Amino acid sequence: MANDSLADLGPRLRRLRTARDLTLAQVGEETGLSVSTLSRLESGGRRATLELLLPLARVYGVTLDELVDAPATGDPRIHAKPIEAFGGTIVPLTNRPGGVRAFKHVIRPRSRSVPEPGTHEGYEWLYVLDGHLRLVLGEHDVVLGPGEVAEFDTRVPHWFGCADDQPVEMLSIFGPQGERMHVRAKPRTRSAGTS
Repeated sequence: MANDSLADLGPRLRRLRTARDLTLAQVGEETGLSVSTLSRLESGGRRATLELLLPLARVYGVTLDELVDAPATGDPRIHAKPIEAFGGTIVPLTNRPGGVRAFKHVIRPRSRSVPEPGTHEGYEWLYVLDGHLRLVLGEHDVVLGPGEVAEFDTRVPHWFGCADDQPVEMLSIFGPQGERMHVRAKPRTRSAGTS
């Protein structure tokens, strides 16, 4: 806890207690702390410890952060900046530059969508939110619908795009390593008359 936050702790404890119309004896009964310990905490004569503050936070109905007036943490929201690339929009869902990263993709159908598989280092996990995603992965050529998942080592030649003339929305988790989740891949079937 920062010294600035603890400097006003005694008066803050007194204000919390008096606002609830409690005596030191009543707080002592609720917390199991002695009246003299409570009095010294409020006057600044006793150093606050977690062991003393936790029962006080419970009795006063506040969080420990509120009790010690901890500084607010930063805004947890990610302010994503969409990127237009690869025939669609990619929205980063994580801020950090390395490690595992998450993205939302909106892929627009193209008039000519010929797979051009590529490779790179990493591991990818895809989850289709809406539409039908065509995934070419090595010798596999599959179509994933809403709620379906695929995962793969990105050193295997791969490509993905719209399976039809409708856009696809999907989530992608990409990183240097990955944990196996649900794999859906089946050999490409050839229609009669194709060689």
